[in-house]
Amino acid sequence: MIQSISTKAIDETIFQLGRGACGNFQRAIELEWLATNGMGGYASGTVGDLNTRRYHGLLMAALPPPAGRTLLVAKMDTTVRYRGETYPLSCNEFVDGTVTPHGYLHLESFFLDGTVPVWHYALADALIEKRVLMAPGGNTTYLHFRVLRASDTLEFKLTPLCTYRDYHNHSHGGWDMDIRGVTNGFEVHAFQGAHPYRVICDGARFIADPAWYWNFKHRTEAARGLDDSEDLFCPGHFILNLEEGQDKTLVISAESASVKKLAVVSAQIRKSTHTLLTTLPADAPRWIRQITLATDQFIIDRYHNDHPAGKTIIAGYPWFGDWGRDTMIALPGLTLSLKRFKIAANILRTFAAHISEGMLPNRFPDYDEIPEYNAVDATLWYFHAVDQYTRRSGKIGLAKELYPVLADILVWYRKGTRYGIKVDVRDGLLAAGENGVQLTWMDAKIGDWVVTPRIGKPVEVNALWYNALAIMADLSTQLGKKKSADEYHEAAAQVRSSFQRFWNDEKNYLNDVIDGPEGVPDSDGRKIDSRLRPNQIFAVALPNSPLDEEQQKAVVDVCAHELLASHGLRSLARNQPGYVAYYQGNPVQRDAAYHQGTVWTWLIGSFVDAHYRVYQDADKARSFLEPLGLHLGEACIGNISEIFDAEPPFAPRGCFAQAWSVAEVLRAWLDLHDASIGKEKSI
Repeated sequence: MIQSISTKAIDETIFQLGRGACGNFQRAIELEWLATNGMGGYASGTVGDLNTRRYHGLLMAALPPPAGRTLLVAKMDTTVRYRGETYPLSCNEFVDGTVTPHGYLHLESFFLDGTVPVWHYALADALIEKRVLMAPGGNTTYLHFRVLRASDTLEFKLTPLCTYRDYHNHSHGGWDMDIRGVTNGFEVHAFQGAHPYRVICDGARFIADPAWYWNFKHRTEAARGLDDSEDLFCPGHFILNLEEGQDKTLVISAESASVKKLAVVSAQIRKSTHTLLTTLPADAPRWIRQITLATDQFIIDRYHNDHPAGKTIIAGYPWFGDWGRDTMIALPGLTLSLKRFKIAANILRTFAAHISEGMLPNRFPDYDEIPEYNAVDATLWYFHAVDQYTRRSGKIGLAKELYPVLADILVWYRKGTRYGIKVDVRDGLLAAGENGVQLTWMDAKIGDWVVTPRIGKPVEVNALWYNALAIMADLSTQLGKKKSADEYHEAAAQVRSSFQRFWNDEKNYLNDVIDGPEGVPDSDGRKIDSRLRPNQIFAVALPNSPLDEEQQKAVVDVCAHELLASHGLRSLARNQPGYVAYYQGNPVQRDAAYHQGTVWTWLIGSFVDAHYRVYQDADKARSFLEPLGLHLGEACIGNISEIFDAEPPFAPRGCFAQAWSVAEVLRAWLDLHDASIGKEKSI
């Protein structure tokens, strides 16, 4: 029998839903769950067991890891025969609008046991538990059933719905799958050259009955303006009899070797959960404990030639891979705040090995292809991550090891690298950009249309540039490199002075971009984009700020009054041309809204840092994070979404689980908790 996590600290992390959500069709199919395997693969679905996305499935295997995600088994439709009655536990929707069966009506509760999703179904006087777990480091999913209460035998009919497709696509049936019988189940060879996978259940009887099931509908894909129908293959079904107190596990695996026992996997998950929670302060609230557990879902192994080749971070589920910018922004919260210094160092070394012409890879494409180098800010966030490692670990060894890499980056940025990234010798500021590309985090592009081009000198890029130079000046001093330290100090001083060119006296905040093709000319004829965006907050939040105290306060106040929403900062103020209130519609409509008002959660971390810097009130700054605790039961249970609509009710959008959203909320909360405790001790 699988063991439940039982320590008091972990019990407090359970995020539980009752009949009000579980038995309500609309809520049950809006609420999602996630399980991951530490190598890019995952399992995901809705609480109501209706797959609403192409990205839902019981085994989204990483073939190859981490980004070659392939859906193998989409669902396991389940019915239970008990005391002469048949109870469906599943739910499907078809393209003609039919929804059947309605298994969510029997769902008594749903909760997370740590990060493990758990369903309790009430069938007359019987109570059944279902759990979904993934094996860490393996493409294997475990579907575990246990009878908690019953007065008679229950007969389970488990019907696997299979496919073999890339996670971005839909499968359409009609081809012949090679289904081979194995002990306690079957093995699938979907087509010539496909990776085989098995579905087995010890103690069950498998009855072959191959057939295609047609025209499943994914309603979330329809809402996103994408194709929304899929066909799935059923090889047959399992028959399983259980009585009160008994349990069985169905295993879905794409591993060539024998799979781990469920007890071993359960023990691994419990150990990881316990280790993570012991890093938190004793008074951490339940929601902070929950997102602490969520951090593990984003840290994965990067593979090369089927072998682990260093750690990296998945930017978000269900569709992002590992992105350089996202990784460096998320790294402090996912690792350093939790004292996971070994993992942080591994990630920093992994990315250092892939730096090219002074640039950090912005994205590792799927299927082990050549990395993409198309970000000006990712590399600058790398300096920040290395600096945060040094500050939080108290050790300079890694920074010393990476010093030549960091110095070489600055050489490239000064002399010029890809996409017009080069220091302007006249003012020391960093310019970047070419027509047709987008190099900052505001990187939406539709065909040849770059929605937010930001060519020129973006404000956050130069705040990061100043921070990087100050970091290198300090590090050079610590390493006894006086000549280099003097050069970096001089360069930083020039940037600090020139940064005043961003200040808009009339509006009392920082312009978003200067010296670019967009905006209105200044007195010298150089164009200024003065639209009110959140990018200026980094000029206050980063450890090394180029602004004076009065300017810092003005930036925090304007962001608080014009950009702050419950779950982050708007990407454009409401009164600005081009503002879009809601992120919805087809791909063109959504990309056009992505940075034109849409609320981004990860920005809340820098906002509360800046607020605390200006007002020195840790408790007040931390209060801005509390709405994110309430969000944990609104979308992907126990996780934080990528973005939100810019107007009430601030509906969650984008990826349902985003690394930098989780990381920045957790980091900021822990930092402010430490600041609050420190203040109490000093009184």
